[in-house]
Amino acid sequence: MRAFLAVLILCAASAFSPLSARAEDPIDTTRTMIEEQIKAFLKDDAETAYSFAAPGIKAMYPDKNLFFAMVKKSYEPVYHPGNYAFGRSRSIDNGALIYHEVLISGRDGKDWTAIYQLTRQPDGSYRINGVQIMPDADSKGI
Repeated sequence: MRAFLAVLILCAASAFSPLSARAEDPIDTTRTMIEEQIKAFLKDDAETAYSFAAPGIKAMYPDKNLFFAMVKKSYEPVYHPGNYAFGRSRSIDNGALIYHEVLISGRDGKDWTAIYQLTRQPDGSYRINGVQIMPDADSKGI
């Protein structure tokens, strides 16, 4: 009887352990990352915004201030959006590559579509590997 109770307790404990928990959906995980980076841009928090960049981006911009200056100059709608909403998302190769469409209304009144590319890192985390921004927020798919 003791053995049965021990097995029952172990089974119950393992059902609630983090190891048996369903892995987070990479679409949700990466969408949250994009939102956190946009919040960092809105607060002019270069360090936090830079922390979401993939190693390839960090190789091109090895300093958070260089990265931040590039974003301010070339990605104004992403740097300080008026409003934004997520459009379509796509997961490729079982989550190794994630694309998110972000529809942005700029503070200047213009509409934009930003396509974010996120890559899964060797440790299983995700980082933003690039953003393509285009005028006109009509969803064209990814």
